[in-house]
Amino acid sequence: MNQKIKIMQQSEASFLDIFLSQLPIFLIFLVIYYFILRPNSKKRESVKLMQENLSKGDKVVTVGGIHGKITTLKSKTVVVKISNENEMTVDRVAIAKVKNFSK
Repeated sequence: MNQKIKIMQQSEASFLDIFLSQLPIFLIFLVIYYFILRPNSKKRESVKLMQENLSKGDKVVTVGGIHGKITTLKSKTVVVKISNENEMTVDRVAIAKVKNFSK
């Protein structure tokens, strides 16, 4: 009878043992969140803010690498002057960065 009790006691895992065995998985998710997901979301927010605050005369670079100067702003699109004669209409979300401000 004593042997059965000892075997049962040895096979039962305590909460602490289960928690400690799962701790590395939780730590991996925590590291992924703080070093990958959080910085990406902050970058997306800053790009969105930049795209919302575009103004006429800003020199911009599109996602495709086209450099130009903003001539007209609309709600969802922007007209970019590429050269003296050429203008191009692009979506606001296609603006990757503002090179310098005209202010």
